[in-house]
Amino acid sequence: MSAVGRWFWETDRVLLLLVTLLIGIGLIAVAAAAPAAAVRYSDTHYTMPSHYYFWRQLVWTSLAVPVMIAVSMLPKLMARRLALAGAALFTLMLMLVPVMGGAEKNGAQRWIFLGPVQVQPSEFLKPLFVVAVAWLLSLKAKDDKLPVVPLSFGLLALIAAFLMKQPDFGQTVIFVSVWLTLVTLSGVAIKWLAALGGAGLAAIAGAYLWYPVATMRINAFLKIGDASRQVDDYQMVSAYNTITNGGLIGTGPGAGTMKFKLPEPHTDYIFSVIGEEFGLVACLAIAAIYLAIVVRVFMKLLREEDEFMMLASAGLAAQFGFQALINMLVNVHLAPSKGMTLPFISYGGSSMIALSIGFGLLLAFTRANPFLKRSPYTVTWGQK
Repeated sequence: MSAVGRWFWETDRVLLLLVTLLIGIGLIAVAAAAPAAAVRYSDTHYTMPSHYYFWRQLVWTSLAVPVMIAVSMLPKLMARRLALAGAALFTLMLMLVPVMGGAEKNGAQRWIFLGPVQVQPSEFLKPLFVVAVAWLLSLKAKDDKLPVVPLSFGLLALIAAFLMKQPDFGQTVIFVSVWLTLVTLSGVAIKWLAALGGAGLAAIAGAYLWYPVATMRINAFLKIGDASRQVDDYQMVSAYNTITNGGLIGTGPGAGTMKFKLPEPHTDYIFSVIGEEFGLVACLAIAAIYLAIVVRVFMKLLREEDEFMMLASAGLAAQFGFQALINMLVNVHLAPSKGMTLPFISYGGSSMIALSIGFGLLLAFTRANPFLKRSPYTVTWGQK
């Protein structure tokens, strides 16, 4: 059997189908949001083509899908090794953002320019961080004296410090949430989980008191002070008005008008554009796809005996689900603005490639060999 044939039979085809649906929906959604984004970024000197962002997203998708398939075809050991090497590389790149980063965009410096290519290290680091922490925590099964939790926390603290410096409060929330999920799944004692919960609440309070970005966004969300003048409040209110403008079935493709008032209709607030043009029913269907992916992975892991594979797969699914959930909550005005994309649906080159690497790793770690299954009702290859 060819390598492609083995990959097809070993890969979880349900997960593959679900992510394919998301990618297809993403192209439709970017096509719907592209005219509004083009108007926003045009000026008196240059009028951007209405579907400029759609054609660019099509190019990114044509690059990202082969990357996802190639990563998913890697042997599990090789996938882990490459992910660990990638985690080290992109942690270093994240640390170099203040030095090599270009001009600020929307008040943040998050990108490194490598010639004509613009890279956001934190996007690539997210899935690789999951694998690195899963590997560290899995070492405890071999030697329970290893300080794996403090080591993983040290890595988290280093990354969080450079993310807050950019500033990128939303990505910091994702990294912390995934780390807490992995530590919980690794079997940490309840007293330590309670201590971590208390530390988390203290960190949120500290961020509110001494971190201006968190203060601004939380104040805008809670309407503390003159929130009507807050940029974040305007963004969230515009998103809420857009997503509810379409009702249950939407205004129809291309018929939305509120999307032209959105600050980032093709990235952070594309879920609102979907709600306006395709209705709340479409939004619920998309949320169901994300939920199905997470539930599918966790159900498969009930039979997983390898500690690393269980933690890595659960962490990748959790990271994917957390990002989708936060983006959707922001769009319906249930969470402060985070500047976070909707996985596989929002426009973005770094985001698309990084998500493809992460999902490729998830497919690789959840891949099974059907020829090793034993059942009285099946016949294995070579058996007569």
